Parts: sequence; C-alpha cells; structure tokens
Amino acid sequence: MKALQQHYDQYTDEDRQVWQLLFERQLQALPGRAAPEFMEGLARIGFTADRIPDFRQVNQVLRRLTGWELVAVPGIVDDAVFFGMLAAKQFPATTWLRKLSELDYLEEPDMFHDVFGHVPLLANAEFCRFLHQLGHIGLRHASDAAAVELLARLYWFTVEFGLIRDAGSGEARIYGAGILSSAGETRYSLGEVPTRLPFNVATVTDTAFRKDEFQTTYFVLESLDQLYATLPQMQQLLREAIVAEL
Repeated sequence: MKALQQHYDQYTDEDRQVWQLLFERQLQALPGRAAPEFMEGLARIGFTADRIPDFRQVNQVLRRLTGWELVAVPGIVDDAVFFGMLAAKQFPATTWLRKLSELDYLEEPDMFHDVFGHVPLLANAEFCRFLHQLGHIGLRHASDAAAVELLARLYWFTVEFGLIRDAGSGEARIYGAGILSSAGETRYSLGEVPTRLPFNVATVTDTAFRKDEFQTTYFVLESLDQLYATLPQMQQLLREAIVAEL
C-alpha cells in the first residue's frame, strides 16, 4: 500500500474547531466511565483540545513507549493489509476530520475516532501485545472469509466496543474506541438499555454486530491481559471453522 502523509499544514479552522469540540465533549464525559488504562494513555500521549495531533510527534511518543506507530491511510483498509500492519506494530489512521454538521454521525471512522479513540491504548504494553499477536493470527487466515468474520467479531467487541471491569469499584468501564469517541454511546453503553455479558471468546465470535446503530450487547473483560490470554482459544475456534468448511 502506498504510504500517505498527514499534510498537517492543510487542516482548516473548521478542522481545528471540530477536534476541539469533540475533545472537550469527551473529556467531560469520560471520567468515571472510561477505563483507567485509557485515561492514563491519554495523559501519556499528551493530546490536548487546542491542537490536532501531529502523527510525527505522536509516533515519537508511541515508539518510545511500546514500539508502535500510526500510519496514515485514506480510509478502511482491506483485511490482509490491516492484519499485516498490526503484525508490524503499525496502526492505520485516517487524517481527515468530520464536518461540524456531522459531529454525531459518520458513515466511516474519521481521525477523531482513529486517533482519540485508539491511540491512548497503544501506549499500553499489554493491549499492544494482544493487537500484535492478533495481527499475526489474522495474516494466516486473511484469505478465509469465515475466519475473517470470526476475527472481525473479536476485534469489534473488544478493540472497538469493549468494556472492562474496574478493579477498584467493580463497575464496567469503557476501553473500546468506537464508544470512547462517541458522546452518545459513551453514556448508552453503561446505561440500563444494553445487555452486558462477561467476556467469553466463544460467545463473542458467535455474536453478529451492526455498524449502523448502538450495540445491543457489550462484553466485559476482567482485565486487559485477558485479551491476550484468550488468543489460543481463538486460534482453536478458527481451526474448527476451517474444518467445518471442508
């Protein structure tokens, strides 16, 4: 895939206003709702409301903390490219920001989702260990549609829409980027409407998801290291799916 540049000097006043509005809104909503690991990562990365993140500066911090880096992409990348990037400790991120008229609805993720939502946990070594190994597993199965669907469900209900139990309070907290970057789903996910289940990889991979509405079910980890610990079981499920296709 051809490398893209961020073109930082091309951001407009509207882009800067959008970043500031979204950042300030989430910074008010997330304390007491976001996982401590996310809030710690946000502080370590050093994001602020008054400055759109510069990938060059972000990567200097990430490389020092975990060896990861952001790579600019035009949008959603195909499965093999995506898994290959994770296996290389690279995370794909778009460089465009939504318009002021689209603060609460997007057809595909923008930079606020990709960077604000995902990057803070790229400062967490345990989370990165999971992503890295997931990339290697995905590369081995990228040509098998059934396997990719199972991997997509795992990624969706963890990296994008995962919850985790707070060790101190015992309450569910948010670590999934799709929730953390959404004002509405930040509140909804911890409210009375959705179902919250203990994380179980077999149940997760048996659960379909939709991209055009809030989730009806969320899965709650006990700790981030549970993600990496479930990968052997995930690999067994993939082997079983492949055998079932024969």
